[in-house]
Parts: sequence; C-alpha cells; structure tokens
Amino acid sequence: MQPEDTMIVESPSAGGEWNRKHLLDIDTFSKSEFELVMKTTDAMKEILCRPIKKVPALRGKTVATLFYEPSTRTRGSFELAAKNLSADVVNFSAPSSSITKGESLIGTLHTLDAMGADMIIMRHSLSGAPYLAAQHSKASIINAGDGWHAHPTQAILDMYTIIKHKKSLKGLKIVIVGDSRYSRVARSNIWGLTRSGAQVTLCGPLTLLPPGINQRFAGNPPVTIETNIDIALDGADVVMVLRLQKERQQSGLLPDIREYVNNYQLNSQRLKHARADVILMHPGPVNEDIEIDADIVHSSYSTIDEQVTNGLAVRMALIYLISGGNYA
Repeated sequence: MQPEDTMIVESPSAGGEWNRKHLLDIDTFSKSEFELVMKTTDAMKEILCRPIKKVPALRGKTVATLFYEPSTRTRGSFELAAKNLSADVVNFSAPSSSITKGESLIGTLHTLDAMGADMIIMRHSLSGAPYLAAQHSKASIINAGDGWHAHPTQAILDMYTIIKHKKSLKGLKIVIVGDSRYSRVARSNIWGLTRSGAQVTLCGPLTLLPPGINQRFAGNPPVTIETNIDIALDGADVVMVLRLQKERQQSGLLPDIREYVNNYQLNSQRLKHARADVILMHPGPVNEDIEIDADIVHSSYSTIDEQVTNGLAVRMALIYLISGGNYA
C-alpha cells in the first residue's frame, strides 16, 4: 500500500515525454502525450480512492484560477485538483475583481505574476485569449475554455471516460449531437477523438453544424455530418450530447425548443438505434427533457456523473505534468 503522502507516478521529465509549459488545446498532442496523460490520470484516481486524498506534489506552488465567465463544475474541479496536490490556490473572477474597474487581461496577468503565481487556469469568452496570456505571463497557462474555440481538459476527460469503458478509441463510432458549430467542447473532442482513430459523426440541424468541418480539421480522418438523428445513431458506440444554449434560439438559429426536442432530443427509443453497449455522455450541466430525456440521464447507459469524477483526476494529472514537465 502506498503511503498517503507519496506520489505514485514517475517524474514526467524522466522519460522526456512531456515538455509543455502550457495547455492551450490538444490539436498538436502526440500519441505518447495522450498516453502519458491517461497513465497519470490512472495514478490520480488511485490517490482519490485513498482515505486522505492529498499528496504534496505541488507544495509551495501557487495556482490561480482566472475566470471571465461563470463556471461551477470546471472551476470547482480545477480548484479541488490543485488543492489535492497541495498547491496554494487563489481565485479571481471578473465580477469581483479589478477587471470590473477596467483592468485589462494583460494587466491582470502582470498582477498575478507579481503575486508569484506559478500556474494560471483561465476561462475567457474570447477565442484565443489563453494564447495571448501565454505570451504575456511568466506562469503556465491552462485553458479552461475560450469562446467557441477549445476546452481541452473536457475533451481529455471525455476520452479517458470512453477508454475506461471501451478499452480503446480506435474504430469506435462516436456521435456528437447538438450545437457542434459553436461548441468548444465539440471542437476539442473532434481533434482528440479523430487523432485517436475514432469515427466521429456530428448530428443536429444544419444551422448548428459547422460548415467546412473536414477542411478545418485537415489531416485528420473525415468527420461525418448527418441531420437525421436516427441514421446518425445507427451502430453508435458512444453518444455525446451537447448542451443547447438559449442564445441559439434567440439568434434565430432554431425555430423553437419544441421543434428541437421533437427532432433531436435523445430518448430511450432513439437510443435503440445504437449498439447495445452504448454509453451516453454530456459535458454538463444537462437541460433535462430538452437535449436528453430525463429518464435516461441517470440510466445504466449514462456516464455523466462518472465524467465529473474523471474530470477531477484528469485535471490533477494535467496540473501535475505541467508543473513538473521538462519545458522545451
């Protein structure tokens, strides 16, 4: 049995597999990097099963969370992950900081640098903001979601959850249902899943499907587009449902919620088109009885709660790797 105050993962720098200072997206991840993250996540899950769920890996390090958008799950998961690794955590949110007084992003980053932040976990409404932060901060930057662009840690935890059920991503048919056009979750998942050999199908109304998707992900296996949900679900190994945002209806991209429910809500009848061992996923929070029928949200198909649990372990793994990597 491992003592509660020891790590059980070899130093990532020892094997030379990890050399990233930042985590901005997963579009340039190598196979070995994905494998290292999955292996390290397994170790973190073992730590989370101990009576004392804390190790001193980041003792003396300061992690700042900088959220310009509201968040409960992602922010709480990152904060708990850092604390489980014994880091000191400082929380910044736009409504309660100098940001409301007109302080710029770069100004805020300089303030955090002056405070000695070693790592900044950042969510911003503008796509590309974490890339700007990486250029202007001494700290490591982890992207916790930027505009419509990317949500890398959500994609990695989704991939990890699928692997735990299916052993491998290669050859799986994974159907993403909903607003993939404006979804940072979908975008990062497409990168990770297709690079790992999965066959991805996007399903939804044409107004919520990304145009030119295969050109955008050039070099990866092609993504299939299907507007008929029954056809899309045929033989699916995994169904990932995206949260429907009210602003899509308000902007005229959807006629009304009732029509969306009639045509695209995932329910037990539609799920019969998928494989018998299909798993159901959702990044949360779920709008029950809109994108998913409430009867299957907590059914045996669902891994939604498991995704939350795995998300904590994945974020612990990523914070640990980034803090201890051999930066190029």
